[in-house]
Amino acid sequence: MASSLVSRESADGRLRAAPASATTVSATSVIFAIAVAALYFGRDVLMPLALAILLSFVLAPLVILLRRVHFGRVPSVLAAVLLAFLVICGIAALIGGQLAQLAENLPQYETTISQKIQAIQTTATGNGIVERASSMLGDLRREITKTTEDATAKKEPAPGGAPAGDQPQKPIPVEIREPPAAPLEVIRAVVGPLWGPLATGGIVIVFLIFILLQREDMRDRFIRLVGARDLQRTTQALDDGVQRLSRYFLVQSAINATFGVLIGTGLFFIGVPNPVLWGVLAMLLRFVPYIGAWIAAFFPLALAFAVDPHWSMLLWTAGLFAVVELLMGQAVEPLLNAHSTGLSAVAIVVAAAFWTWLWGPIGLLLSTPLTVCLVVIGRHVERLQFLDVLLGDRPALAPEESFYQRMLAGDPDEAAHQAEEFLKDRRLAAYYDEIAIRGLALAQLDINRGILDHDHRAQIRDAVEELIDDLSDHDDASIAAEAEGDESIHDDGNAKPRGATVLCIAGRGPLDEATAMMLVQLLQKHRIGARVISSREASPANILQLEPSGVKVVCLAYLEPAAVASARYLVRRVRRRLPQARVGLGLWGRARMGGGDDTAKQLEADFVVTSLEEAVERIGKKVGATIPKSPVETSSTTD
Repeated sequence: MASSLVSRESADGRLRAAPASATTVSATSVIFAIAVAALYFGRDVLMPLALAILLSFVLAPLVILLRRVHFGRVPSVLAAVLLAFLVICGIAALIGGQLAQLAENLPQYETTISQKIQAIQTTATGNGIVERASSMLGDLRREITKTTEDATAKKEPAPGGAPAGDQPQKPIPVEIREPPAAPLEVIRAVVGPLWGPLATGGIVIVFLIFILLQREDMRDRFIRLVGARDLQRTTQALDDGVQRLSRYFLVQSAINATFGVLIGTGLFFIGVPNPVLWGVLAMLLRFVPYIGAWIAAFFPLALAFAVDPHWSMLLWTAGLFAVVELLMGQAVEPLLNAHSTGLSAVAIVVAAAFWTWLWGPIGLLLSTPLTVCLVVIGRHVERLQFLDVLLGDRPALAPEESFYQRMLAGDPDEAAHQAEEFLKDRRLAAYYDEIAIRGLALAQLDINRGILDHDHRAQIRDAVEELIDDLSDHDDASIAAEAEGDESIHDDGNAKPRGATVLCIAGRGPLDEATAMMLVQLLQKHRIGARVISSREASPANILQLEPSGVKVVCLAYLEPAAVASARYLVRRVRRRLPQARVGLGLWGRARMGGGDDTAKQLEADFVVTSLEEAVERIGKKVGATIPKSPVETSSTTD
């Protein structure tokens, strides 16, 4: 029986569905297999169509510009396609001319190549070991061949009954001459290898013209087919896809053109022949992800090896490609492309391998644009959301879910690294309220469902304690001071807080104790003495052991909303033991309640707070401490 979908509510109120049933997974797998098979067997038609669609994104702005100057729809499309065709033919002619010049000069480099190969052989055999080994192997081979021939001559009689030792007759030489090739055969031999690319190019041009001519009609039909009931969302998806692809082509073309110019200029100064050819090839081949630049580097490296009698030109050429590619690939390209494609780094690698396997070199060239289209579809079509999760660059887990997962895995160091990114421009209290408390609320939901045992609760509590210790050096008050433009307010992390004037009591279990530890750290950063009291220490049997002297405020920490009803009894126990202290309730993870005074009276408390930041502010007022204002003011209930 297929398992039903189970959903749970996260701390921010969103419903998150459990994994889909086995039937849904099987259906998705079958659909995926059919789609892959269709892409593979229909590649002869689908590849030109994909090329035409992508080229239409490049030429569409030019067509729109021509139509704005009243050039007409059909003439605008034909002019744009003709211009693109002329540009491609011009690049091809430039490459062809440079290759012809290179072919004429190649015989001049034969002597240099022979000298370098001889030098390499001399270096390899200079110690005599390789030479002696080669000689020994040659003698052994000749001895084996001689022994085999003697044994064969003794066993087999000579042809025609002649004695074995007689010499056989010499074979008559035969010469085969082919007749002169007919003109049609010559044309077939020349045009045959080019027929496939020419046919593909012609299909691409036809598709491109029709796509540009019917662009608006195709858009309307796609909207009707996919999302006629939600025009706003479908139009947003189309605009998102067009913008991403346009930005990608624009940015990638600019990066690759810069790469080609730098390579061509560098090779010119190094002295490598035909630097224009290698610059253009470098620009074009770099459209192939990851390996295109190194393929482009092979040809000038081979030419540098052949031209220069020494090794300096080869080393300079290798260094040029290495430096420029590292600069463009590791610095410029991630900076510009990270916000234009929306793909993760792993997705780009996997997509390149998948599309290359499916469509060959053209698939490798189209892998990134096609994957961008899939991500855009998954981002806007709910049933295909898994594509955005698998291939997109957005975090797969919400921040609170990631926090909870790190705590479950016992990896507070990774959680601290994520926290440091958050804390670059936010306060520590905001991190605890917006991420840590919400993550612990997810853990509380799992406790309510009965899938989180006591050992895991204790593990989460210990991991939170380590995280709090890792974040102990964070200067929380200075961020607020900088936001207000007041540098005089600065929290010295090494300053010792005053005596323990605040007790933070965990309401029920380890998770409440973890939230109490967060509150204690925040209070101590504002030099308010505080310490944590576990729920066991606050039990009726142990509460009499609490030391009442010097305690001004007691804050009871509760993460579970259902436990609020029992908070009244803990408030009464605390009042009997600490009659001079003000008692407050921290109901973390709950929506801010209206009528805070009324809620406090119902629970027999002096005040009620729903966030750690609010708790620090309220407790600071009651103990007479100065608390810097948060950059983002939050409303609080009145005392």
